[in-house]
Amino acid sequence: MSKPELQAENGSLKQENKVLKQELEYKEFVISKLQKMLFGSTSERFTPEQISNQMSLFNELAGKGVEEVEKEEITYQRNKPKRGKKEGGRIPLPENLPVVEIIIEPSVDTTEMVKIRDETTDILDIIPPVFQIIRIIRPIYANPKAKKEDVAQAIIIANLPSRPIDKGIPSARLLAYLLVSKFVDHLPYYRQVKMFQRSEIDIKTTTINGWIAKTCVLLKPLYDAFCKHHFSKPYLQGDETTIKVLKVKKSGKKGKAHQGYYWVYYDPIDNQVVFIFDKGRGRKYPVEHLKNFSGNLQTDGLGVYTEFDKLDHVTLYGCMAHVRRKFFDALNNDKQRATKVLGMIQQLYKIEDHARKEKYTAAQRLELRQQKAAPIMTELKTYLDEEYDSKQVLPKSAIGIAIRYAIGQWWKIERYLEDGSVEIDNNLVENAIRPVALGRKNYLFAGSEQGAEWGAMIYTFLASATRHEHNPLEYLADVLRRLPETKISQLHELFPVNWAPRTPSELDLI
Repeated sequence: MSKPELQAENGSLKQENKVLKQELEYKEFVISKLQKMLFGSTSERFTPEQISNQMSLFNELAGKGVEEVEKEEITYQRNKPKRGKKEGGRIPLPENLPVVEIIIEPSVDTTEMVKIRDETTDILDIIPPVFQIIRIIRPIYANPKAKKEDVAQAIIIANLPSRPIDKGIPSARLLAYLLVSKFVDHLPYYRQVKMFQRSEIDIKTTTINGWIAKTCVLLKPLYDAFCKHHFSKPYLQGDETTIKVLKVKKSGKKGKAHQGYYWVYYDPIDNQVVFIFDKGRGRKYPVEHLKNFSGNLQTDGLGVYTEFDKLDHVTLYGCMAHVRRKFFDALNNDKQRATKVLGMIQQLYKIEDHARKEKYTAAQRLELRQQKAAPIMTELKTYLDEEYDSKQVLPKSAIGIAIRYAIGQWWKIERYLEDGSVEIDNNLVENAIRPVALGRKNYLFAGSEQGAEWGAMIYTFLASATRHEHNPLEYLADVLRRLPETKISQLHELFPVNWAPRTPSELDLI
């Protein structure tokens, strides 16, 4: 072969080798992702020691030899525990629990003995769900004057109090229990039915579905008012998650499941969250949700949000946690570069932790970020640009993907340095989504699009109530009792951020 031909073949082989190397690194990246999903820790906190330990573990799994480590004896001193003092072991029991006392006397005659003291032993017991019948008795009175003269009312009887389902059997607490059990404790209705049957209460699943439908119709005005209030806030975090939904054919029969989405918007100021169900993940859906929103919007890198930054009344912020996640995934691909970036990101989060622990105001946090975080961000951006421009990183490798993602999102991420009220990431909204992920593993899908919309309503109220440390059962039961008599102008009193339990009364049982 001639020299030009050899040079051409050599160039072709080099190019082929480069492509194969990229494909190999990408496959290794995918394998590492699967290993993380199957065996990895759910935490993404980064420490160099953690990486060192993980790498040694993978070496052992791969069958590689481990060098023999020289052993040394280490001794230390500690304080000797005092004898006779009871420590640990028992969990403290709440003082508000009802107490049933059982007195066990000795088997011998103690008539002439003097009691020294009582030895008490506490045992924690549980009473399974107990059903009871609330029987409303309304005396009926006849006015004796009605026989001789005209009276306004000959027969007197008290009015029935309002109930969530008029003329229905279930109390507000039972309805709330069904919803909390499904959307907080992740128990599908058919499982609850089986539990009820053990108490000899036979309620059909179709009956429960009917109750829930009427309950959601009752809650709809409150949900609409809550959403209107929510999207008037100046700062929201947005995210979305999937939900399988069964299609309902015109014949009324169930069809195949399709993938819908819960769009989730979290308000870090009032610590409340709104769930909205929609059929897809396109840009038109958040456009509709946020049509009346004006302020700071913080999201992940989903492209449908990018156009919002072109609006005069919306400022878009990015999420540092998503950047960190990409480099965490790249550790097995390029430990040196990934470790360097993760180290700088860790410094940024330490600054945020300090501000949180010291309860800094937005102004104080902004000043701290300008002094401490801004130089680190400048150093990080310079390093990312240098590595990207050096052509030493393969674009399709895990580290290449991480660097490209970080640079592409930088214009949104660095903005947190300019506003102390905005978080460094949108982890708060991701945390609010977790109940949906747990629920999917249990009830798998929504029975219809209407059911998915109602699910979004219930998630909205229960997730927000939980984040305000309300007992979700008490909150929802009280809301259901009060809603029939609540005016539209008073609906805000039932928002989780404003709600407070009322003075208990007998009618709270209804």
